[in-house]
Amino acid sequence: MDSIRPQSQNGILAYPLVPGRFLEFCKKAESREDTCVLIIDEINRANLAQVFGELMYLLEYRDREIPLAGGNTFRIPENVRIIGTMNTADRSIANIDHALRRRFAFIELRPNYKVLRSYHQNRGFTVEGLINILQQLNQAIADKNYEIGISFFLTDNLDDDLEDIWRMEIEPYLEEYFFNELEKVENFRWKNIKAHLCIQTQQNQ
Repeated sequence: MDSIRPQSQNGILAYPLVPGRFLEFCKKAESREDTCVLIIDEINRANLAQVFGELMYLLEYRDREIPLAGGNTFRIPENVRIIGTMNTADRSIANIDHALRRRFAFIELRPNYKVLRSYHQNRGFTVEGLINILQQLNQAIADKNYEIGISFFLTDNLDDDLEDIWRMEIEPYLEEYFFNELEKVENFRWKNIKAHLCIQTQQNQ
């Protein structure tokens, strides 16, 4: 909550105790009526028990206050929500501290092809061929933690960008995943799948 940050005061190095980022966020949230959302990207990359510290208690008992090292007391405002994102390809949820896991609700996100269709519906792109390739590719990967998602392809100029996306992002990922089965990568090289993508700009009527 509070943190020690080195500062130079008149040429002398000092270590004052100052409010941490989350404490600053909550102070601002107290002055607002709307819901305030803090998003922590890749929340599973840190040692969460150490990072959250005394916040672990407050996450479960939102109506209580705790004393801070700086001498004040603190509780999380009712209008504060915390969203953490994590990629299970990097670290399994089983490795997340149990005390933290029971303080969060978990929502699994898988490739949502409806979102891809909807995104390009009014942009003049036919993405059915791409979706078909992605479905075949994810079946070949056969592990939900390593599936190719749709965010690569949420670009306004997909017809211009797709070859670069596929060659520079998708193919290197597949080479790493199938490092000992490179024959599987060949089936999904750009030269072999481009004719099946069928991404065309629709003519205005």
